[in-house]
Amino acid sequence: MLVFQDGMDKSDNELVALTLEEKGYFRYILERYEGKLKRYILRLSGVGSEEAEDILQDVFIKVYKNLNGFDQDLKFSSWIYRITHNEVISHHRKIIARPQLSEINEEVAEKIRSEFDLEEEIHNRHMAGQIALVLKDLKPAYREILILKFFEEKSYEEISDILKKSTGTVATLIRAAKKAFKAKWYVEHE
Repeated sequence: MLVFQDGMDKSDNELVALTLEEKGYFRYILERYEGKLKRYILRLSGVGSEEAEDILQDVFIKVYKNLNGFDQDLKFSSWIYRITHNEVISHHRKIIARPQLSEINEEVAEKIRSEFDLEEEIHNRHMAGQIALVLKDLKPAYREILILKFFEEKSYEEISDILKKSTGTVATLIRAAKKAFKAKWYVEHE
């Protein structure tokens, strides 16, 4: 019987190396990324929770199968987010899903609530719903870049790796997406 070292204190690249030697270490990668990637899938795709689980399962299968091909000089989190991004796009191409950004509503409400007094909770819930509606109406490329930057809190370099675009293009897209968001916000709230 194999005894595993605790993998939670290991870096991503250390876990990849350990997994390549002993497949049981893959569970630590699963535990580390499962929640983050599911939220990313929900925000990006607009699918329901069960469908997001199916996409996530496909992501982890691809990660597992392609782990030998991972370049250890790169950042693992960008690599796994890139695979997730590709799976969401692939899934969207197979099934044209009507966006349901209800997952964003709760998180946006929580973030907004933490910035304001609790007395304004009702107002904040309404605002969170309005933010979700504006995001839903943006072009997919704008919605995606705003989600990566502000909800997933990814750096320009990480977004560049995930979307396979230069950091300059990422900066330009973020500016354009913010401008589009503001324009839609003011049109809907005047």
